[in-house]
Amino acid sequence: MTNDREFLVRRLWLPLLAAVLAIAATAPASAADKLCGLGNGQKATGTPILVGSVVGRTGPDDFSAGARAAQAYFNCVNENGGINGRPIEYLVEDDQWNPEVAGQVATKLVKDRGVVALVGNGSFVEMTVNAKLYLDEDVAVIASACAVRECFEARNIASTNQGPVPSNLGAVQWAVKNLGSKSIACVALNIPSNGVWSCDLTDQWLNDNGFKGTPVLFDPGAADLTSVVLQAAATGADTILISLPANLGIAFLKAAQEQGLGDKYKWIAPTPLYKAGVPEALGAYWNGKVHVNIELVPWDRGGPDARRWLAVMDKYGHKDDPRDTFSQAGFVSANIFVDTLLKLDPKTIDRKTVTAALKAVRNYRTDLLCAPWYFGPGDRHQANHAGMMIVIKDGGFPVEAECYDVVGKYFDPIVALEKEQHLVGD
Repeated sequence: MTNDREFLVRRLWLPLLAAVLAIAATAPASAADKLCGLGNGQKATGTPILVGSVVGRTGPDDFSAGARAAQAYFNCVNENGGINGRPIEYLVEDDQWNPEVAGQVATKLVKDRGVVALVGNGSFVEMTVNAKLYLDEDVAVIASACAVRECFEARNIASTNQGPVPSNLGAVQWAVKNLGSKSIACVALNIPSNGVWSCDLTDQWLNDNGFKGTPVLFDPGAADLTSVVLQAAATGADTILISLPANLGIAFLKAAQEQGLGDKYKWIAPTPLYKAGVPEALGAYWNGKVHVNIELVPWDRGGPDARRWLAVMDKYGHKDDPRDTFSQAGFVSANIFVDTLLKLDPKTIDRKTVTAALKAVRNYRTDLLCAPWYFGPGDRHQANHAGMMIVIKDGGFPVEAECYDVVGKYFDPIVALEKEQHLVGD
């Protein structure tokens, strides 16, 4: 009897127990850990659902990271059941930072191809040109790297990134509190709906609160960055806000280094400088000197969605796709889109049903954002207005401040609407 019992334990139960433990060790920690969509490993073969995106890929900087992440996620979805059997056909167009091209490619997607929605948009020009088209054609846009006013003040557009106003103000408000900043020069592109708009609102908050803000704007197509640096220095500011795309921001700091200005000012920036490779590009001279507001959580924070994002990028994206804030935002945008469409009857999916469903999204939670996301009613959409602060130091980005809300007159009606409509409540 004893031998029989030992046989059962050693030969049957122990191997079975080991197998169960092995499966448990590798299984997802929760439903949020599955990579994408239905997660069934079955390739979608039904009628494709056309989805578009407009990005500024070629020009002064590349703003396509959000669309690249959305593409990787959609690739994963298509390999895992699609939208209840229907694959997503993702059509991405480059506006080349050119307003005329932006209008042409958006018209192609919306009118000629008949996309049901746009996801992952990122541009310095396209929303200014196309916001009216999206409204007239009643197509919803869940953007990921919006940088212009029209993206946040349009009925049919909502973005998962913050844009320059909250990110600038987040950096400024932190600097006033933690660095003792009293006078800030806002360096930005002389684009009315981008640099002019964001610096104006930043300067307004500073001036309203007893500080001084001064805009320093320049044309991205004809930039002499040394003269821009000297212009910022001439304002008499004690702090310089670098509200620029990553490549231009790096070049600006290099020009400041050539002038020996690193220790003469406090240096802050919005989220574009939070990008892999920036510490190496800046070098030891700037170690610990540049403080950056980030619009989503750090990419190494390690929550379930953060792990899924990296896993999807590694398996379904390309090795040269950025792993940065805008990539995270594109992943979140694609998740919101897919999760919303999976609740619809796949036979009735068209632009009308998709627009209505996306506009109804509220209280969408992910560990990649500091707060729940929503599309929301009305003509303004700014769900993401809480960020964090990091510093570029020792080859990385250590956190200086955990999630905090940006405050000010611009955000008061947004917060009031959230409470009134219960957009972020349980």
